[in-house]
Formats: sequence, C-alpha cells, structure tokens
Amino acid sequence: MDLGAAGLNEQPFRTHGRPLATVSYASHNEGLKVLEESCTQANGLSLIQGPTLSGKSSLVRKFVDSMPQEWSVAVVDGKGLNTSGLLQAILRQFGYVLDQSSTNELLGLLRVFTMQQAASHEPPILIIENTHALKASALRSLCELADLKVQRTSALKMVLVSDRPLLRLIQSPEMTPLADRLTHDFHMRPMSNEEAMRYVYDKLRAAGSTVPEFVFPMAVCTELWRASGGWPGILDRVALLALANSATLPVPQEDIERPVLPQGTWIDADHVTADSESTEPAGPPTLYVSHDGETLRELTFDLQRLLIGRSEHNDISINSKFVSRHHALLVRHGTSTFLMDLNSSNGTFVNSRRISNHVLIHDDVITIGNHRIKFNDPHATRRGSLDGSEFAETAVMKTLEDMRSLLAQENTELLPTLTENLPTSGV
Repeated sequence: MDLGAAGLNEQPFRTHGRPLATVSYASHNEGLKVLEESCTQANGLSLIQGPTLSGKSSLVRKFVDSMPQEWSVAVVDGKGLNTSGLLQAILRQFGYVLDQSSTNELLGLLRVFTMQQAASHEPPILIIENTHALKASALRSLCELADLKVQRTSALKMVLVSDRPLLRLIQSPEMTPLADRLTHDFHMRPMSNEEAMRYVYDKLRAAGSTVPEFVFPMAVCTELWRASGGWPGILDRVALLALANSATLPVPQEDIERPVLPQGTWIDADHVTADSESTEPAGPPTLYVSHDGETLRELTFDLQRLLIGRSEHNDISINSKFVSRHHALLVRHGTSTFLMDLNSSNGTFVNSRRISNHVLIHDDVITIGNHRIKFNDPHATRRGSLDGSEFAETAVMKTLEDMRSLLAQENTELLPTLTENLPTSGV
C-alpha cells in the first residue's frame, strides 16, 4: 500500500537507522533507570541483555542522547573484535585519529585518556554491544580497563550489551575485575498488549496519521502484538509488512505475518542479582473478571485448576444464560497456564478467537458469554505448545480426574463428554 493512501508522510516502522519516534514502555523505562543508576555509582557496571530486536539499541540510543554534551561516551560493536580492534574502536569513538600503533600503545593511550577524564571531570562511559561476540583477548583487555581507578573510583564506566545472558561469563574466574564491579543484571522484557497498541499508534501519528485506529484497529493491534510477542523490533517489522501487503484500509488481520519468536534472555540465565527486579521468580497469575467494562472480581490463580461456569460449584461462578453450567477449565502446569473449553454451548474465546485448547500468555482476554476474564502474568511471554515438557497431557488428565468428585456431587451428565475434549497437539 502507498503510504499516502494511509495518510502517512513517512514510513512509521523503520527497521534501519534512527526511528521516526521513540516510544517508551515499562521495560524501556526500567532499562533507562538501570543505566542512569549505574553511571552515578563510583564503580558502576551494567549488563543489558535481550534477544535480537528486543529494543536494546533503542534503549542505548535514548540513554546516550540524554547524556550531557560534555560527557565522553563510546558505543562500540564488539562482534568479532580482538584486543587491537576493540582498543582502536574505543579510541576512535573518543575522538582519536590513529596511526599504526601496537596494542600496548593503544592501551596506554586509552589509560591516560580515561584517567585524565576521571580526575578532571566525569569518567567516560563505554558501551559495548554484542559483548558475547568479543574475542577472548578482547575480554581480557576489558578486565584491564575495568581495573583502572582514580582515587578508588573507576576511571571508565561500563555497560555491556548482549543478545545472550552474560552473567555466567562475567562470573567466571577470568572475569573477576568485571564481576567485582557488577551493579545491575538487566533483561529486556516485551511490551504488554496496551503498550504495543500505544507503540503502534504513536509511530503512526509521528508519520502523519490523524486517525491511527483506522489504519490498525484495536483488534488488529492485538494481533500485531501476538505475532511479535511484544518485542518492539519484531513489531516494527510485522507492522511494516502488514502495511505494505495490504490492499485496503483498515489493514485486515489476514495480512499479518507470524514469525518465529525468540525467548527472553532471562529464561536461559542461571543466576540473578539481588537488585534485578525484573528477574524475580514468577508469581501466580492474576485474573480480572469484568462485565460491561466493570471489574466484578479479582483473584490470584494460586491453585492447580480453576473451573468456570454458571453453577455455584465452580471456582469462578458466572450467573448468565450465555454461560454453560461448566463452561471452561484453567489448569496450571509449572509456570504455564492452559485453558480448555468444556464443550460449552456458546464457546470460549481468547482475544476474540474461539478456542478449544489454548496456552495463555500475559494480557490475553478470555470471553465467556458477555463476561471477560483478563489474564495477567508478566512472566508468560511465549505461547508455547500443549505437548512435550512444557505442557504434559497427563497433567490435564489428572486435573480432569480430580474434577470428577466435584461434578459427581451435582449428579450431572457432563463427565462422559469431558474425555472427548482433551488437549490436542495444536494450540
């Protein structure tokens, strides 16, 4: 579709260079706070981790742009750099024009520069992207730089950015100078549905749209969020392709591509630091039951299962003619939550789509009759599958067996139909 036809003056979802607009969201703001706190501490060193397209580059750019002009900041891509390559890249960022120099000469230049800056003004800031891809020799040089001090204050503030968890690497015996300075171990988190919708609409407005809801209606924005997993870089690409492929407005849901989504880096991290709020163990989900926009009930899902239906014997009882006696079942297995429709008359819907078996993620909205149940679990960011270790069928089978005693009390004929609606291998 031509951008003008959508009321746009520019491409709102740029995938290269500076974005047209930087839209803040919870994880982005938390990351900025981490960086600011790290740079105010005498020996601050932060780890910023997140999968590709998780918003790390936008976070770093926003942080650098917020720095006072007189501060010295170097942003270096560490991919494939050895000692010499790393030192040259850092010095060039600090304004040096280099001739052929030995590694020792480069290290000496950088040592003098950082210590002079730290003694007379503020210690310079070094941000290394793709830290995991540095050569071993470059990592050893990084440890030498981490040891530089002026009156017990580090001569160089450091931010190490990576697509992979870094804590295990930093805590290895060879990296002690880095580990001793570690103040923050931060992992980027995806956006919620509401944040993703604001992200899309703010970018459309920045590109000239006066009615962004006409380009991507709210239901389509929800599909964009689901397709991207809430990762901003992926959301940009999915929205860009949907806009380009659409022949009509508003953009239909069918034009939204669904790429394979990455895991968050915190999933593979073996340890967390005490001050890393975003890496706390997952707590139980919260459910918000509403009708006509009014919240009727809020409850914590800290049981193995919750039965939903019209009968008063249900854990969530909804007195409505549109709700079956035993309408749907929620099951917890590990950190995952599974929703199953119990052959209800009017069906069970998640984000406006009818389901039979479904693994829930954060901000999913379950519709049962005229009632809605919002699922709140910030740690549930991947849809996953219903088979394998993530959601064993035996766990659901056991829950159904446990339900039999409850249902028998009501002397209903519902039990024989339950076994016909066991989880399948599809979502």
